[in-house]
Amino acid sequence: MFTRAIVRLPSGNLKEGLSSSDLGIPEYEVALSQHAEYISSLKKLGIDVTILQANDLYPDSVFIEDVAICDREFAVITRPGAPTRRGETEGMKEVLDDFFSHTEVITSPGTLEGGDVMKVNDHYYIGISARTNHNGADQLIRILNKYGLTGEKVILEKLLHLKTGISYLENGYMLVSGELAECPQFSKYRKIIVDTHESYAANSIWINGVILVPEGFPDTRRKIEKSGFETLTINTSEFRKLDGGLSCLSLRF
Repeated sequence: MFTRAIVRLPSGNLKEGLSSSDLGIPEYEVALSQHAEYISSLKKLGIDVTILQANDLYPDSVFIEDVAICDREFAVITRPGAPTRRGETEGMKEVLDDFFSHTEVITSPGTLEGGDVMKVNDHYYIGISARTNHNGADQLIRILNKYGLTGEKVILEKLLHLKTGISYLENGYMLVSGELAECPQFSKYRKIIVDTHESYAANSIWINGVILVPEGFPDTRRKIEKSGFETLTINTSEFRKLDGGLSCLSLRF
């Protein structure tokens, strides 16, 4: 169960964020409204939400998941692979020290973004992507081992982040799309396959027994519900324009 989450309000310069999509320019006021809905949904599911002020120096800073990893006993401050995002980690130690007695740090030449890190019980999968390199992943695995946890690398060929294409929904279920659908590392899980036309919905998140699913992907939602899960949809259209999904918007622990 999650009891806490940390979010950061969208930057006023949101439209200047990184994007590989062709979905238009995000509308700041709409993004603010969607972000408020996201926070409200977390609170309804029993989460105590810490809201950090917007950081207008970094347009992508609303995607706070990329700058830290939070476990039960410790947190890890990452080193984003996108050079324009590295400054987003500034001040995060002070924030995390309010919740964790141990805070670790990924150092150069390693790069690691939280979007490439997925926890399943006491094991972590770490995507090797354009944003996370082998050195960063190896550093994280050493940190995990220090706390009695394990980790392994997953090589990505097309996806921006690991969690762009896969989400662990608990109870042995994986929501999966694209290149990860046939990945042998996930063969032991019960898979819910996301169709290509709804691939964005592969980034859904489990919150205390409920699956948050992005709005506008009814086939994926039905598949999740058919597998026995309760769902709640949230509109993330403005964040999708910047390659961001539901998991990207919070640190949950």
